[in-house]
Amino acid sequence: MAAAHANAQGASTDDAVTLDRVTVSASTTRGPESAAALPNTITVIDRQQLDQQLALTQDISQVLANLIPSFAPSRQKLTNGGETLRGRKPLYLVDGVPQSTPLRDGGRDGHTIDPAMIERIEVIHGANALQGLGASGGIINIITKRAPRKDGQFQEVSVTGSTALAHRDDSNGYRASYLFGSHNGAFDFVGGGSYASEGLYYDGNGQPIAVNDIQGDLMESRSYNLFAKGGWSPDQDKRLQLSGNRYQLQGNNDYHTVNGDPASGQLATSEPGAKPLQGPRNRSTSVTLDYTDKDLAGGYLQAQLYWVDFEALYGSSDWEDFWGDGRDPHWWDQSQNASEKLGAKFSWSRGNLFDQNLRVILGLDWGRDSTHQALVEAGLDWVPETTYESWSPFAQFEWWLAESVLLTGGLRYEHGTLQVDDFTTLPSYNGGQFVEGGKPESNDVLPNVGLVWEASDALKLYASYSEGYTVADIGRVLRGINQPGQRVDSLVDLSPVVADNRELGIDYDNGHWLAHLAYFWSDSDLGSRLAYDSITQTYNVVRERTEIQGVEGNLAYRFEQGMRVGLAYAATRGRYDSDGDDRVDSDLPGINVSPDRLTAFWDVPFTSSVNIRLQASKAFDRQFDYRGQRLPAAFDGYATVDLLTRVQLPVGMLSAGIENLFDQQYVTYYSQSTPRPDTYVAGRGRVLSLTWSNRF
Repeated sequence: MAAAHANAQGASTDDAVTLDRVTVSASTTRGPESAAALPNTITVIDRQQLDQQLALTQDISQVLANLIPSFAPSRQKLTNGGETLRGRKPLYLVDGVPQSTPLRDGGRDGHTIDPAMIERIEVIHGANALQGLGASGGIINIITKRAPRKDGQFQEVSVTGSTALAHRDDSNGYRASYLFGSHNGAFDFVGGGSYASEGLYYDGNGQPIAVNDIQGDLMESRSYNLFAKGGWSPDQDKRLQLSGNRYQLQGNNDYHTVNGDPASGQLATSEPGAKPLQGPRNRSTSVTLDYTDKDLAGGYLQAQLYWVDFEALYGSSDWEDFWGDGRDPHWWDQSQNASEKLGAKFSWSRGNLFDQNLRVILGLDWGRDSTHQALVEAGLDWVPETTYESWSPFAQFEWWLAESVLLTGGLRYEHGTLQVDDFTTLPSYNGGQFVEGGKPESNDVLPNVGLVWEASDALKLYASYSEGYTVADIGRVLRGINQPGQRVDSLVDLSPVVADNRELGIDYDNGHWLAHLAYFWSDSDLGSRLAYDSITQTYNVVRERTEIQGVEGNLAYRFEQGMRVGLAYAATRGRYDSDGDDRVDSDLPGINVSPDRLTAFWDVPFTSSVNIRLQASKAFDRQFDYRGQRLPAAFDGYATVDLLTRVQLPVGMLSAGIENLFDQQYVTYYSQSTPRPDTYVAGRGRVLSLTWSNRF
């Protein structure tokens, strides 16, 4: 397990935190809800911050990028492939339930719930094993809306409209949501629904941005979400909670991509006309049962059972002579990832052990993830059904050695079994290759240790080491086998990825000045890098040593009148071993590591009912080196500015947001650093969004 330092990272980009210690939920820390200083960087995006950013965009990836410079710039697409945190893939959770699909990482885990259902987002930076498999870059835990804490009820209504500026009819988007919450004695409930329709996106030059008609897009889509959470608290210590969520986003398939030319700078665009078969789709259904007892054997018990059924349908493509016998020279098909997760999490913690200021957390996690990727029309599995089952006991302690010195540490034992039956690859892989199945096992002990020194009420310093555990994109490995005589048990590319996170940090908060600075470095002896094959036009998994290091810092000042200004900066450098000599010699490409970024904000309450926020983001130029030679896929940086206004009306709140205020024309980081004709696109131009909301 990894500890987490509740510092001012969230507050530095806004006023999410007015105290020097943020409160982190139990579903994130695995212990009781904590306001303690623990040794890692945490960003908490509270409801106020979230409402501000949602006045600009409904893309959660964009919200994260706006507030966390070490998070890669959003692709503004349904796919979040290439959106890394500190140069590695984060684990997405909803109320502690994993949403990511590491067995076949389809890049859709950031879009499984509508923002209207979200109360806050908690982000732990850096590799850790706090939540088990998948958090090599950190944890993004989405906390859903809650019922009233006391007897009573509320209703929440929100309506949003958006359009490109200058206005175009096909750029119009709209959404509406409704939530109801009630608390009556021992019972409480919150639930509701949302519906959204997004129009076409336009760039700063007024040209339609290319839809990602294979991986999927947020524009030209419609979505709905149904959410419910009910709780029973027979007394002040015990609580039983059942929640369910159903989310679907469906591409309209009214436009298709017109390829660009990265070499000449010609951007890909969209033009009317449907591609064959269906548009891309995300569909997620989950049920979660939680039980807590704050006084079981003198300690705090958390228990969670969950089931998640996730389907990601991708757009169609021409497989040409797919069958290899000439029966159909232009076979159109589309793939679908299907993943079913079952899991259980148990933890018990007790403080003041042995009459010391010592807390111990003991726990056990079990999880089973079954994933396969099918070609819908052919009725064949592109990736065979792959099941990963793990048992993971862990122990963690927090010990205040003195009033101002906290020592943390712990161990997690991860025992995993990967099961793959015999299978045959698709006919297009040299006629189809038979692969002997297997059941490889792995066992790893994942330690963590940290130290916090509260030098004064305002100043804190910390240091930590933690390890995270994940698997490579097993689906890409299995589906790409094109040589005979392969066995699952002997494929080294299926070996787990163990990444570490070393961090030194300092925090300062005297009520006016608020500062945070952290230096981190991370390595993995057998990392996982995505490499693009220009011949097959697919990404392959390459296993090699990787090293990443970087710095995160932010500085903010709060004036007496409530005005706030601040800056945040993150720089990351990633290297990998390209020739197998166990020494890194080349830069990680853009799909694996983000550019250096600077963000700034100015937030001022003009009156008690009018608030204005101006925010800017700058992504700096980046060159990529391969064994000392500069690669052509360089990145020319860009800067954007956003304006947000909130006005309290006699009834409800009116929010107005202008994204990309100066209509800057820029090519996205992913497009520049990973240039391909179909995905070489600009970012969104100027967009106006108006939202009316009311809670009563």
